[in-house]
Amino acid sequence: MATLLVIHSSPNLQQSHTRALAARYVSQWQARHPEGRVIERDLALAPPPHLDMATIGAFYTPEAERGADAKAAIALSDALIAELLAADEVVIGAPMHNFSVPSALKAWIDHICRVGVTFRYTEQGPQGLLGDKRAVLISARGGNYGSGSPASGMNHQDTYLRTVMSFIGITEVDTINAEGVASGEAGLDEAQSQIDRLHAA
Repeated sequence: MATLLVIHSSPNLQQSHTRALAARYVSQWQARHPEGRVIERDLALAPPPHLDMATIGAFYTPEAERGADAKAAIALSDALIAELLAADEVVIGAPMHNFSVPSALKAWIDHICRVGVTFRYTEQGPQGLLGDKRAVLISARGGNYGSGSPASGMNHQDTYLRTVMSFIGITEVDTINAEGVASGEAGLDEAQSQIDRLHAA
């Protein structure tokens, strides 16, 4: 059974472009996978906490040596990673916040990038362990930060998310960008078309 994990990070619960685009993607995915399962994780409603020393220490403690406090410290991280491991495909909806992603999404990333679990160190450098998955990155930006635009150098959103996906081994990545949504619907219309083309392929 195919499983789709959807990560929402927009704090706008009513008029979010990324939420609407993710819903469009999910609807078309379900049409192609009528027996599939969709897992939704809303980081705006339940934001992961920032990492503290107790959590980081537990990450680097061998599993057999973790006491009750260490296990409690990484319980959320374990749950978030379990969702990711269960998925064949992950969709991440992320509005641009100050040239990057919302802080709740950054916290989710900190919890799912775990040495020995989602990546490992080798003599050749870090190696991602989730190479059997696909990611679709859905972004919305008030201005135009796409390739070739004067502001493209300030776009640390797409590049960051692609880097993270590659770091944990997910190299099959598609990006859906709604550019310039503060100036009209053209960017949103193009993003909707991108989704339709992905499912038509």
